Formats: sequence, structure tokens, C-alpha cells
Amino acid sequence: MRNVVAIAGKELRSYFASPVAYIITGLFALIFGWFYVNSLAWFVERSMGMDQFGGGGSVNVNQDLIKYLLLNATVVMLFLLPMITMRTYAEEKRSGTIELLLTSPVRDIEIILGKFFGALGLYCVMLLVTVLYLAVLFIYGNPEWKPIASAYLGLVLLGGSFISFGLFISSLTKNQIVAGVGTFTLVLMLWIIDWVGDQAGSTVREVVAYLSITKHFEDFAKGVIDTKHVVYYLSFIAFGLFLTAKSVDTERWRG
Repeated sequence: MRNVVAIAGKELRSYFASPVAYIITGLFALIFGWFYVNSLAWFVERSMGMDQFGGGGSVNVNQDLIKYLLLNATVVMLFLLPMITMRTYAEEKRSGTIELLLTSPVRDIEIILGKFFGALGLYCVMLLVTVLYLAVLFIYGNPEWKPIASAYLGLVLLGGSFISFGLFISSLTKNQIVAGVGTFTLVLMLWIIDWVGDQAGSTVREVVAYLSITKHFEDFAKGVIDTKHVVYYLSFIAFGLFLTAKSVDTERWRG
């Protein structure tokens, strides 16, 4: 475990030693801020409309603002997380340091987990930016914190799934652009797979709905932590890391 922590720390420091971390975090803060301002304006306008005309229901800051705001954040992740993972193994191959890694006394699984947690650490830094935005709502409003904590747990698991498959795609090539585009394409397919199910029969629809990586996040966004969704994401992460281990092992035997 000590090796995993050491490698994760090295990976995280390498992100912040280059412009990558600052550009990705800055882009995320900018786009999320745009969603935040527009969602808040819509929420305030709707609240004032209901107060003005009276009756006709009420608005809830958790369900009518924060939930949709964090759902929009997952769309941004779809584009930005491949930018984090594309360099993990592809850069090692391009610079020739992959041979040093493969011949080092550290086990492959420790390297893979170290790279995974390093990328996950940068992703969590990005999520901390969104916490600052939501903190303003606690100052001027009274949102419930439990649904928000549930949604953030879902975001971490969803992001972990993206990162694990990003590591796998990056381990297949020495070209960072190919790794980034490949990860984006794979995640996009898992994202829109339930659209195919809408046109299919009930059995196929249930299968593709289960495979859809975003369907499992919807309950988290509503404040519901269902173990089946947690197991799905953890299985997804484990499968991605397993494929990465197999890819690295193949690279070792190729020499």
C-alpha cells in the first residue's frame, strides 16, 4: 500500500507540475460556473413567479437546482476526464520510461492503482471547486446536505469508472491524442447506450439501461444511495483496472 500511495502522490504532483491540472480545473470551474449562474437565475425566477401568483406548488433547492446542476457536471466530465487519463501510460511509452516501470521492483498492480488514485485525486480537486459554488447556497438558503453528499459519492464513483477505462485505453497506445479520443468514444458509447434501448423491446431495454453508465447516477443525484449502483460502479472500476493490468502484462512479454 505504501508503494501505491507513493506513486499516487508522484502522479498527482506531476499533474500540477505541468499546465494540465490548471487548464482542466480552470475549464471545469468556468463551465460549471456558467451552468451554476444560469441554473440559479432560472431557479430564482421560478421561485419569484410562484410567490407572485401564489399556489401551484413549490420549488426545492435540492431537487430543482442542485440535482440538475450536478447532472450537468457529469456531461462536463465526459469531455475533461479523458484529458486527465490520456497521458498516464501513453506518455510513459512515448518517452521510453515504460521500460523502467516494467523492470522496477514495484508490482504492476501497485503502479496501476497508483496511477488510478493519482488521476482520481486530481478529479476530486476539480469536484472541490463545485463545493465552493454550492457553499454559497448554504449561506443564502437552506439546502439539505445529505442528498448533496449522496450526489458527490455518485460523482466520485462515476469519475472513477471513467478513469479506470481511461487508464486501459492509454495503456494501448503511445499517442496521447489517440488515448484521449479513444477514451471519450468508449465513455460516450456507454453514456448513450440507453438511447438504443428506447427503440428496443423490454428485455433489451432493461439490459442496456443497466449497462448505461449514467443511469446509475440518477438515484445518487436524487439523494438515494442504492447498493446495486455502488456495486455496479465498483465492478466497472475493477474491470477497467483488470483490463489495464492485462494490457501492461502483454506489453511486458512483448519486451
